[in-house]
Amino acid sequence: MYTEFFGLKQEPFSIAPDPHYLFMSERHREALAHLLYGVGGGGGFVLLTGEIGAGKTTVCRCFLEQVPRRSNLAYILNPRQSAAELLESICEEFRIPPRATDADRPATARDHVAALNEFLLRTHGVGQNNVLIIDEAQHLSAEVLEQLRLLTNLETNERKLLQIILIGQPELRDLLARPELEQLAQRVIARYHLGALTPRETAQYIRHRMTVSGLKGALPFDNASLRRIHERARGLPRRINLLCDRALLGAYASGKPQVDVSIVDKAAAEVGGEVPARRRERSHAASWRLAWAVGAGMLAGALLLGAALLAYDALRPAADAGAHQQAVR
Repeated sequence: MYTEFFGLKQEPFSIAPDPHYLFMSERHREALAHLLYGVGGGGGFVLLTGEIGAGKTTVCRCFLEQVPRRSNLAYILNPRQSAAELLESICEEFRIPPRATDADRPATARDHVAALNEFLLRTHGVGQNNVLIIDEAQHLSAEVLEQLRLLTNLETNERKLLQIILIGQPELRDLLARPELEQLAQRVIARYHLGALTPRETAQYIRHRMTVSGLKGALPFDNASLRRIHERARGLPRRINLLCDRALLGAYASGKPQVDVSIVDKAAAEVGGEVPARRRERSHAASWRLAWAVGAGMLAGALLLGAALLAYDALRPAADAGAHQQAVR
């Protein structure tokens, strides 16, 4: 909608993981290098983690375009499966035909493992690598991870026959730190955590995507708005995309050739349900005033109670004396 208004050929901030738009920050280059190392690193596990929207899947798509030709790939997008189901999915991804079984017996996990082992040995014999990629791997159960570890047991004197790349959110690191998964953790030959972009990289990222989309002139974001975008998006590319897309739409709707801070704040409230900065500050101030009033009320109540107890203690001797005299009479 706003592409022509800003002189663009296409929308620059789609959240689809298009490698064409991949901004290679230093940390993205390192992440990609770790994945490529995993292909020729002799097998085992490679671990790539990062926050939601940090660009893990986009890096993986770029990796897929650079995998050596003599490589067979299996890409699992849905890891919420049992061990048997995952084995079946892996065989399907590698295009391994199911082994013949009795007509009245479906293929078992053992059947799939046997077929996969035959495939790995045969392809290794003709000089091919085999790479298994599992996205959203933080959803894998300990049982399934143990089954994956067993798949890496097949090896020659020089290398293991299956490289497994696990991509997931930071919880994946915590999962692999469990004592029962220590054997798997020891087989991780490379690991990398993809962090958020810095303020400078955020500005470079925005300019990169708009340039790829056909921008010829000046960037339609002023410096203050770029800083605010980084603050609101926390340096995460997916959030930057959502925020920039809505901000450009807002500028277009207002007829403004440049995005300013007020447009960014409004866009942030729309895409993320966030409270604009000034209203958020007023809300915090009101919260502090309420907390102070409640605290002052509680203190006043405590003082009154203390005063009442002191008065009672002061009157108690006289009351006890009066009661004693009454008893004597």
